[in-house]
Amino acid sequence: MINNLVIEQLPAHLKCFITEQHHELYTPRDHAVWRYVMKQNLRKLTLVAHPAYLDGLAKTGISIESIPSIDEMNVILSKIGWAAVAVDGFIPPSAFMEFQKHKVLVIAADIRPVDQIEYTPAPDIIHEAAGHAPIIVDQEYADYLRNFGEIGSKAFSSKKDYELYEAIRHLSILKADPHSPEKEIMEAEAAIEHISENMGIPSEMALIRNLHWWTVEYGLIGDLENPKVYGAGLLSSIGECSSALKKEVTKLPYSIDAIHYNFDITKPQPQLFVTPDFAYLNQVLEAFASQMALRKGGLEGLLKAIESENTATAVFTSGLQVSGIFSEVLTQNSEIVYLKTSGNTILCFKDKVLPGHGKEYHSHGFGSPVGRIKGSLKPPRLLSDKDLSRLGIIPQQQVEFEYESGIKVSGILRQIIRKEKHIVLMSFEACSVQYLGKALFEPSWGIYDMAVGEHINSVYSGPADPVAYGLQYEPPKEKTHKVQYPEDIRKLHQIYSQIKDIRSGIQPAEHLHVIWELYRKNFKSDWLLASEMLEVSNYNDLPFSEEISIHLKKLRQLQPEFEQVISNVLAG
Repeated sequence: MINNLVIEQLPAHLKCFITEQHHELYTPRDHAVWRYVMKQNLRKLTLVAHPAYLDGLAKTGISIESIPSIDEMNVILSKIGWAAVAVDGFIPPSAFMEFQKHKVLVIAADIRPVDQIEYTPAPDIIHEAAGHAPIIVDQEYADYLRNFGEIGSKAFSSKKDYELYEAIRHLSILKADPHSPEKEIMEAEAAIEHISENMGIPSEMALIRNLHWWTVEYGLIGDLENPKVYGAGLLSSIGECSSALKKEVTKLPYSIDAIHYNFDITKPQPQLFVTPDFAYLNQVLEAFASQMALRKGGLEGLLKAIESENTATAVFTSGLQVSGIFSEVLTQNSEIVYLKTSGNTILCFKDKVLPGHGKEYHSHGFGSPVGRIKGSLKPPRLLSDKDLSRLGIIPQQQVEFEYESGIKVSGILRQIIRKEKHIVLMSFEACSVQYLGKALFEPSWGIYDMAVGEHINSVYSGPADPVAYGLQYEPPKEKTHKVQYPEDIRKLHQIYSQIKDIRSGIQPAEHLHVIWELYRKNFKSDWLLASEMLEVSNYNDLPFSEEISIHLKKLRQLQPEFEQVISNVLAG
């Protein structure tokens, strides 16, 4: 892998998803699939794509002739502060978002089979490299992608979200394998339909993924009546790109309402959204972020954290970040008065663990009041030593005080930690904490570390300091299938290779006559191979171009599923 500073600085918990591309394993037919899609797309995209895409194709060094090397792409991408890595198919949405946050494109290294040449539900290198990579050369759009990753990586997911992700991944793996039994594919599609119909109230991740789909994947830009294409799903799909701009596909002005439009990766989209410009994408994203627990915090945020049953972070007004699995919240008049985590917890400030407050120290969870101290007009984080003294809160002495909520704290104050002139933490020895006659902490439990802050400003998914928390993702157990080709298909690939040699000038053009005879004898149903031969024959003005064209017209009748792609070839 080429050295790229962006990749080197990725957090360790993301690197488990990175795989090798193994460029040498692409078959000659794989490269022919790439050439066909790129040639047809370029012919059409010149008229319908946003100018930034065509400009980006040149700047990112993506060739029409052959599948790009991710290493070579990284040489170019590093100049604009981005990078690309190979992954094995779909990865979990939270990880995908976090890669984007770090300005890294994840590229599924496999390429679609020829029978899915117009559209594939599985991520592949055409979609990722030819769809996503070029347009990030536009700085405004690149900023949107990074901002989306920053916000999306902190969105809360549900268990149903992960079930749906695994079901979609499973289906995409089956559909990318030409040997998958039709029964298994139908069962996988039925499973997705069942999960989709029983998702319950959509999570933050489900909603923000809708925004991602209708912009990054299937977005249109410009005038509602005559928009241009910028979404990677359209830019990399001959079939959908052709139909997307037709009147039959409803065009809606892009707005935050797009969060309520779900999508089905296995079917053409019934409607698409048009943004006036790239700057507006960030406006809508910010409008959605303002509804998230990340920005709202409070009781609603903590309840989302508890429901997620995963690591989350709550941020006190003092700036103290508590990261762990939240298990309980006590309330009074719908306001938080006490919160608890269970198991490994860390206390952080500005995304760095406070010395001595890592998961080893807080291995049994953490609990703290939230609110104001009774008798003080100031928020507790702003109390000076004199203010504390007036309240009877003096270091190294036995103290007793009460929160406005009625929570009572009694113990020996051993330490006050301030950050940027704010009190973030107080530690007590021989401490008891009580609320409505119930013990929340007892002296026999050890040192009581109490967070300070009158409100919870933010709650988000994941730990504030992933390294200190020891965050680890588990790569998907089901791997994409590596297709094993029988002997006759390997011979077919050799013919593709010979045609490439003629096109490159390694073999004389006249050798195409021998290949044509071999094709008619053994491989006459392969329309893509015939299209490769027609191109070479036309370019070299060979006498049997008409014969190949007639054959392709017959294949168009015999293989109606490829009618459009063959027509594209015959149209030049």
